[in-house]
Amino acid sequence: MQQVPAVEIDGVTLSQSLAVIQYIDETRPGPRLLPTDPKKRAQVRMVSDMIASGIQPLQNLHVIQKIGAEKVPWAQYFINRGFQALEPVLKQTAGTYCVGDEISMADICLVPQVYNAERFKVDLDQYPTIKRVNEGLLELEAFRMSHPSCQPDTPADLRS
Repeated sequence: MQQVPAVEIDGVTLSQSLAVIQYIDETRPGPRLLPTDPKKRAQVRMVSDMIASGIQPLQNLHVIQKIGAEKVPWAQYFINRGFQALEPVLKQTAGTYCVGDEISMADICLVPQVYNAERFKVDLDQYPTIKRVNEGLLELEAFRMSHPSCQPDTPADLRS
């Protein structure tokens, strides 16, 4: 399917963001991206799936190119629809970050989705929890450096 992202690691090629994130989390030392507590881990997976499976695919480049001139209203509609579902969940699960006060896989999913929302001029003021968590994450160097607008293949008009 020529999926992006794709990562060659430990002799295997993996695609799909959540599979890559979970493999790295399970095979590398360092802070865990999935909490050890089963309830919090389920919440992280729930939020991650809401973003990666429910919101993000509708802004994939291939989909947007097929939509043509209507791409902005299309993207706004589906981002708003997804954020309307995500906001009340984050109101229940968020502390400093998406689920409590530890960075998780959910946070890694949130930042690029908020970037897409900004790119398509979605009013984030109607999603105060999403906005607050994203702003907090962007205060961290790792999230600033890995932000979609800072990637080498980001078009010049979308770079920060």
